[in-house]
Amino acid sequence: MPGLLYVVATPIGNLEDITYRAVRVLREADRIACEDTRQTRKLLDYYGIQTPTTSYHEHNEAAESRRLAERLRGGETIALVSDAGMPLVADPGYRLVKAALELGISVQPVPGPSAIVAALAASGLATDAFHFGGFLPARAGPRARLLEGLAEEKATLVFFEAPHRIVEALEAIGQVLGPRPVVVARELTKVHEEFLRGTALQVHAQLASRSAIKGEITLLVGKATAPAAESTPVEEAVGDLVRAGTPRMDAIKQVARRRGLSKREVYDRLLKAP
Repeated sequence: MPGLLYVVATPIGNLEDITYRAVRVLREADRIACEDTRQTRKLLDYYGIQTPTTSYHEHNEAAESRRLAERLRGGETIALVSDAGMPLVADPGYRLVKAALELGISVQPVPGPSAIVAALAASGLATDAFHFGGFLPARAGPRARLLEGLAEEKATLVFFEAPHRIVEALEAIGQVLGPRPVVVARELTKVHEEFLRGTALQVHAQLASRSAIKGEITLLVGKATAPAAESTPVEEAVGDLVRAGTPRMDAIKQVARRRGLSKREVYDRLLKAP
């Protein structure tokens, strides 16, 4: 008889944020596949769960997926967890789920905590639609191009970001997307939980003044607004962005993109303005 694969959400910080069903599944499973066995062990010890664990992470995912799939085919019940939140969301697990489904093995989600939804719910930004972009690219060029591609997205943007890159990420958002509302949610559900709100440049200033930035970060950006009306002079549209903190050349790029003009056309109009 084939086994069963559970995809189990675990706490993103506070260990009490777990469902009764998740605790039961973790206790009754034959094996728990963990992104980091040491991290998962803290949760298992808290609830007195003795189920054997197997290390399953991005560096061994391909080989371990095959081994775990064989266990499933042999009739085992396996619970897949990540270090925090729902597995597969910017975390390993896709290969194992795909392998299990190809073998005709049932895959059942056990829902629970999600940093994306938690941050969005408390952000104060629009929640009718959102776009999750995973981690922003680490390099400046790819990061700027990705943000430019999302400039007209009519949904709240949600990203994960590393603490050592959050300041430069906010600087890029301010330059590319302008003075939109931004929320940095740090250490969600933990003792030092923090929400920073403002424009990208305002939040950038708050964080840049700190000697160190630590913890897990979820970064949210307000949705694109309607394009500026054509009746608004180009020089006024550029000036509004500059006064809000956007560098002049970035303001010219934004106005050009929103109005379907080239940067040269916008620049020429600025030169002709009285």
